[in-house]
Amino acid sequence: MTGFALERLVPAHVAAFEAYVPAPPDDVLLRRFGVPHLHRLNNNENPLGPPAAAQAVLAGWDVREAAAYPQGDGWHLRRAIAGHFGLEAEQVILGNGANEVIGFVIKAFCEAGCNIVTADRTFAVYEWLASFSGIEPRLVPLRADGFDEVALLRAIDAQTRVVFLCNPNNPTGSWWDHARLERFLEAVDGRAIVVADEAYAEFADVPGFPDSFALMARHPNLVVFRTFSKAWGLAGLRIGWMAAAPAVAATVRKTSISYSINRMALEAARAAVWDTAHLAATREQVRQGRAALSALAARLGLPLLGGIGNFAMLRLPIPDTVAHRRLMARGVMARAMTSFRYPGWLRVSCGPPPAMAAFAEALEAVLAEA
Repeated sequence: MTGFALERLVPAHVAAFEAYVPAPPDDVLLRRFGVPHLHRLNNNENPLGPPAAAQAVLAGWDVREAAAYPQGDGWHLRRAIAGHFGLEAEQVILGNGANEVIGFVIKAFCEAGCNIVTADRTFAVYEWLASFSGIEPRLVPLRADGFDEVALLRAIDAQTRVVFLCNPNNPTGSWWDHARLERFLEAVDGRAIVVADEAYAEFADVPGFPDSFALMARHPNLVVFRTFSKAWGLAGLRIGWMAAAPAVAATVRKTSISYSINRMALEAARAAVWDTAHLAATREQVRQGRAALSALAARLGLPLLGGIGNFAMLRLPIPDTVAHRRLMARGVMARAMTSFRYPGWLRVSCGPPPAMAAFAEALEAVLAEA
């Protein structure tokens, strides 16, 4: 074959994009670092696992059901979600993780020449999906480690189609309250879709956190993202969802992919809605984990950053990438933040007491070596 020239077939925006490289699986990391166990404090997972009802679904799974396709649009789960939040089922769209739902929205509203607006240090998938789709991502600097509504509004122009707000923000934990989000929606005045990505909303046990579904009724350009990966402990099953005003949801549904969520995920998520006992236990674990991190930061004299969410960040006196490798050699996984444009910071999930104790011991040893 002499006519094949790969570079001629690849769009420039794809060729210029640097692929994300996931970490190797745990069994490989265990061998690589020569440790018998890894405390996973890097991905903001819920170590309590799924709620009891969801665990029962998974434990009782009839393997013969794997031969049949799932229900294409998650009929039962969409109604369970809608019933809890006072929505109509047609307002709810499911995705294979929140990443897929982000893609649905970008595909539904963006074309060549358009742009999206978001922060420069937030969940990176908004930027990535726009970039390798040939859409310009406009990145606005954070102010005081939070989204800056004035700068966001200034970045919006006639070609802006979507504004992505991560609330609470990953990785800084900053958040907008109800009044602030409503003021922003009023200022946008329907010129673009505004996405409130509330992946960590279940951890926001604070007064004033937005009732985004109520705001949606008054601002039909508001889209809300949620996920079963974090508080509900189903990250391994990859299931997220969005809600929108009926006309907006109908538009996004045109770009959504039917049958992308497996049967186990649909049934486990349906069992998880809305388990208040599980949520209370999860929040208590996070409170304990955050207290442990605060005590550690105070003892070591390290700046601590984090508002609400099941994570916080520590600023280190050594490079975060070096700290990451040395912690791994002690059986602790935390997230080096250079790739998030926060060099020198380490993001740590709020895990159970043994994991937090192991992290504290390992970090103290790493810093003592340095």
